[in-house]
Amino acid sequence: MYLSVIIPSYKGASTLNNQLPGFIEYLKSLKTDFEIIIVDDGSADSGETAEVAKKYNCDFLCNAINEGKGSAVRKGMQLATGEFRIFTDVDIPFEFDAFSRFLQYLDTKEFDVVVGDRTLPGSSYFTEIPALRKVGSNIFSFIVGRFVAGGHFDTQCGMKGFKASVANDLFTLSKINGFAFDVELLYISLKRNYDIKRLPVVLRCQEGTTVSVLRHGIGMLIDLYKIKWNHIRGRYNKQIEQ
Repeated sequence: MYLSVIIPSYKGASTLNNQLPGFIEYLKSLKTDFEIIIVDDGSADSGETAEVAKKYNCDFLCNAINEGKGSAVRKGMQLATGEFRIFTDVDIPFEFDAFSRFLQYLDTKEFDVVVGDRTLPGSSYFTEIPALRKVGSNIFSFIVGRFVAGGHFDTQCGMKGFKASVANDLFTLSKINGFAFDVELLYISLKRNYDIKRLPVVLRCQEGTTVSVLRHGIGMLIDLYKIKWNHIRGRYNKQIEQ
């Protein structure tokens, strides 16, 4: 398998049903093998999500309870068989050609990790979202850049890609289940000296978001402390067999 796409879902059956047809047609146009893995994070519409996955020949996993986006993505990555693995949000929010650009840098240019960055020239995102969410994202990115990631990264962009061996390493070590799991992935990647490429992304749509700036923002700040504590305790140092 060349490409695995992991899509975490929470109350996302309707959104998936809207977005998957065009996305699958795009992936078919790449003329390569691919799989789509949908992971429902314990939502009430998990049965409907399973039906949508079956309708479009996608693999399906389901958490018994709502554990968090990080948990859903981790389980999908651990099931994936692709040489290259990309996760994105349930509404597949960015222009589809981002997937071919991610694959170019993972495959041809041999980067270990490729991440979308909504702040780079050529990106279109922050002018399209509510002001409160924009402010919350900028504050969180500032804190992460200064105290966790060791530089500026748009850690919360909902699209990241990995070589299979790197994904196996990172998602075996990662522990955060909430939205700050993105920060943890980049933190571990930097500590393990993986080559990271940032790419601009263009917003295509925004449908069915379940993010609460206040509620999830507080949880993410708590998780930042947990990431630093895990590092101090040496929990990210384990060597993983490739």
